[in-house]
Amino acid sequence: MKERTAEQHAEKMKKKQAAHDRIVASKTIEKGLLIVNTGKGKGKTTAALGMVVRAIGHGKKVGVVQFVKGAMTTGEKVVFDAFPDQIEFKPMGEGFTWNTQDRARDMAMARSAWDEVKRMIADPSYEMVLADELNIVLRYDYLPLDEVLEVLAARPAMTHVLVTGRNAPDAMIEAADLVTEMTLIKHPFREQGVKAQAGIEF
Repeated sequence: MKERTAEQHAEKMKKKQAAHDRIVASKTIEKGLLIVNTGKGKGKTTAALGMVVRAIGHGKKVGVVQFVKGAMTTGEKVVFDAFPDQIEFKPMGEGFTWNTQDRARDMAMARSAWDEVKRMIADPSYEMVLADELNIVLRYDYLPLDEVLEVLAARPAMTHVLVTGRNAPDAMIEAADLVTEMTLIKHPFREQGVKAQAGIEF
């Protein structure tokens, strides 16, 4: 392969930059997004919490409601406690369904958590709301999918809503503005017997 000279490289990058600038200049819409992180791979909540941190850095108010999770202390809660005026962080689960083994109780917890999500979405002071593991409770029919989609569709025009959890329903994916599927390639828990570790999983 022929090596480019510095001048050829600079010229090619200048053209790329001009093309990129034209694309960016053509994007003029600003709106609240419905963002879905799904898939079997690790990182769905982690990526969403990264957006939460980014929003806090921009001075925005954020609400986080965790379905299913709530039975353990996490590193993110310690961080978020340092920003009480900007984030409301509510772990509202009691563990996965195989932990509780009580469908009625799981459904009641899901309803309580969903009520909190609805409250936050309806409050214009929240610019971002994360419904962590909402896809899990939808998969088990703990909440009516139609009701959830109706609330998400009616959200304020500039409110971003993040939804995480594997097995996102097709209708959720269709409604979303941005969907990312995390693909599992390797995981130390499965291949090496490595337990969940502070700072990595929680």
